[in-house]
Amino acid sequence: MASTENTEDIDESLYSRQLYVLGHEAMRRMKASNILISGMKGLGVEIAKNVILAGVNSVTLHDEGDTQWSDLSSQFYLSEEDIGKNRALASERQLAELNSYVHVMAYTKGLSQDFLSKFQVVVLTNSPLDEQLQLGHFCHSNNIKFIVADTKGLFGQLFCDFGEEFEVTDLNGVQPASAVVENISKDCPGVVTCSDENGLENGDFVTFSHIQGMTELNGCEPIQIKYLDTYSFSICDTTGFSDYQRGGVVTEVKVPKKFNFKPLREAMIDPQFIDMDYVKIQQQGTLHIGFQALHKFYQENNRLPKPRGQTDAEKLVAIARVLNREAPPTVKQDPLDEDLVRKMAFVAAGDLSPINTFIGGVAAQEVMKACTGKFTPLPKWLYFDALECLPEENEEVVLTEEECAPRDCRYDGQIAVFGAAFQRKLAKQKYFMVGAGAIGCELLKIFAMIGLATEEGGNITVTDMDSIERSNLNRQFLFRDKDIMKLKSEVAAAAVRKMNPNVRVVSHQNRVGPDTEHFYTDEFYEGLDGLANALDNVETRVYMDGRCVCYRKPLLESGTLGTKGNTQIIVPFLTKSYGSFHDPEKSIPLCTLRYFPSSIEHTLQWARDEFEGLFKQPAETVNQFLQDPPCNYQTLRTLNRDPGFLEQPETLYKSLVSEKPASWFKCVTWARNHWQNLYNNNIRQLLHSFPPDQVTKSGFPFWAGPKRCPHPLEFSVNNPTHMDYIVAAANLFAETYGIQGSQDRATIADLLKIVHLPEFTPKSGVKIPTNDQDMEDSSEQLDDENLKETREKLTALKSSFHMMQPINFEKDDDTNFHMDFIVAASNLRAENYDIPPADRHKSKLIAGKIIPAIATTTAAVVGLVCLELYKVIQGHQRITSYRNSFINMALPLFCFPQPSPAETTKVNNEVWSVW
Repeated sequence: MASTENTEDIDESLYSRQLYVLGHEAMRRMKASNILISGMKGLGVEIAKNVILAGVNSVTLHDEGDTQWSDLSSQFYLSEEDIGKNRALASERQLAELNSYVHVMAYTKGLSQDFLSKFQVVVLTNSPLDEQLQLGHFCHSNNIKFIVADTKGLFGQLFCDFGEEFEVTDLNGVQPASAVVENISKDCPGVVTCSDENGLENGDFVTFSHIQGMTELNGCEPIQIKYLDTYSFSICDTTGFSDYQRGGVVTEVKVPKKFNFKPLREAMIDPQFIDMDYVKIQQQGTLHIGFQALHKFYQENNRLPKPRGQTDAEKLVAIARVLNREAPPTVKQDPLDEDLVRKMAFVAAGDLSPINTFIGGVAAQEVMKACTGKFTPLPKWLYFDALECLPEENEEVVLTEEECAPRDCRYDGQIAVFGAAFQRKLAKQKYFMVGAGAIGCELLKIFAMIGLATEEGGNITVTDMDSIERSNLNRQFLFRDKDIMKLKSEVAAAAVRKMNPNVRVVSHQNRVGPDTEHFYTDEFYEGLDGLANALDNVETRVYMDGRCVCYRKPLLESGTLGTKGNTQIIVPFLTKSYGSFHDPEKSIPLCTLRYFPSSIEHTLQWARDEFEGLFKQPAETVNQFLQDPPCNYQTLRTLNRDPGFLEQPETLYKSLVSEKPASWFKCVTWARNHWQNLYNNNIRQLLHSFPPDQVTKSGFPFWAGPKRCPHPLEFSVNNPTHMDYIVAAANLFAETYGIQGSQDRATIADLLKIVHLPEFTPKSGVKIPTNDQDMEDSSEQLDDENLKETREKLTALKSSFHMMQPINFEKDDDTNFHMDFIVAASNLRAENYDIPPADRHKSKLIAGKIIPAIATTTAAVVGLVCLELYKVIQGHQRITSYRNSFINMALPLFCFPQPSPAETTKVNNEVWSVW
């Protein structure tokens, strides 16, 4: 049993995307946690995989049983060579390879109380009910978090007991809401009005900052609010406070909450259920009894009911009747859904990769909640079924006991549910998967487990242009340290071939889009049975959706954002397409970024624009001009059509002549002057044009609501942020000209003493736009005379010109000054406007447009979308058979709505749709 060690050290290069979901404190708690996972079938290995990737201290794999053929349908770390070998021992090596920071060990003996006491969390999978009750009682009595997870064919079950007084520090994981205050009434209770949507809910707690006038609220203890509408809420009695004048920010405060869990025995006789699929709410009580009946059947027969066995099904129904008759009123079903119990009997012997992947993802997230106190734990029983995956009644498929009987092959666990004929159909499918990242890895795993494209005629084509980076290893579980810098598609394809040597997968490294339509031709798409998106950007999703509509192919669509996930199934002629739902992404008004920022998101976007405008775009413009000298006049004219690109006529001239540095000292001089212009001179000019007491034509203060009144900064070499900016800006500027930079802050400070700063006096009559329309109206272009003058200046000196080095922003390299510049530039501007600064971690998230990600959400989402794959391949024609999904593992919330039907239009008595 491994001891807790090095819990303070977090490898941010590995866990970066997960840290944006959990935070550093939760990661530290996980690194101190030891987990026992009992049962190494498909469900157990899925939970273990996700927990190990998450980065706990240790995971002990427990199983006393040996590998059987039926295990191979979902246990991706077992092979045919492992038949007859202990499942935990056979899985140990490959699970340990997932994360070198996690101690992974196998244990094959019985579970004693002394052994259990070594763990913070115990997870039982596929465990007998008697064992669950016994161990559950011990864990509850000894403050050990206890989880029961089980899958039987198309059914799943999950239960959590985290003891009494379990404290959760953050219920939802959402960044605390923050809004600009517009007014606070002097009343009982006082009403706070915000200038934009406040993002708060009834009962939230808030505090205030930067309030002018009613300063009693600044830094106050958390106040519970009453929600009024999206812009206002009430607080405490404010009649004794000073009058509100202007400004201020309201910020949500996360308040811990305690949960009390019932032990398993009590929860069984007084169950509460998570609502998942509202069509099936009435089924949950029967499922609660049905799972108990399956335990009883196994106890009496030492096996589960035979697939499609009528005799066994009636035995199970009889057991369920007795259990229901003897059940307390809180459990008894009136009537018991006996048909549902029969369906449980028919498929209970099955072992399906998509079901295990979904339940395993959710269960692993609960393990992480138990370790960290982060996110709302599962407070009720979770019962899940996917009976819609079975053949529709009008399909010419008859599932018999003979059709679903085991064949001593790796797909026995799936044949038990869908039959041998469906397995043969799966083997001949042709699918195109775009993306081999986190979602792509999970998709390929399930494709291999279910036997997709495993015979002649079948094929999986996967394409991804990206190479593997270290930050990928935390979620993209097919990759290892040795694979860094290799192509994702090639490594992923090779990895799943090891899981199932028969899978026929071909890897490409092509971008999908109009420029590769000569490669992915009409013939290519027409030969497919379907497509699967594993993408992280909307543009390519929309393009692939268009391909599916054009060629009338089904599409599996899924995506994640932290603990949130969604799936969408697109079926030709039946459902809406992805593009039918797509909304354009919101953008920040340009005027807000330039002159009136009110949040750290604004200053970070401004800093990103600064980076591009200083270190990339000018160099690209120069190179374009120098590479095409006969057309350089036309180049100027072309660039001039974009008023946001050439801010003034001398931009190109500055890069090549007036601001071209000849030495490192000149780079430092440029950086210091630029700092002065941005954080002092420009602010002084803005305040000269709009003084702090400025009023609008309507008589209201100009600097109110989202418009924060700024103040200029005075440079100091003793201010670390000031020096961070100079060091980063000077080095980046030097890099664009091929000049050797320096990180010696003492030397740079000495150079700054001799830098000359021109005197600045604010000018009158300078027009500063107050909205985007004003900015468009004030934009100017070079006239032909100025173009000619600029060209003549450049032509006269062109023999001294050299190509420049444009810098492409790279957020994940901490040695290249990119994030140093972004953080300093943003926080200095935030200081100008009294906006709370952001640390490097948060700045990297926003400026780098990082998508927070965690393996558990990815697994759950891919498991759900692959259930839809079963339906598509069988050819389900009823839209009621299909499910989209929206989940939030932090709450936890699960919604499974039916897809929206394709919209139709009648033209000349003919019905048309997008299909």
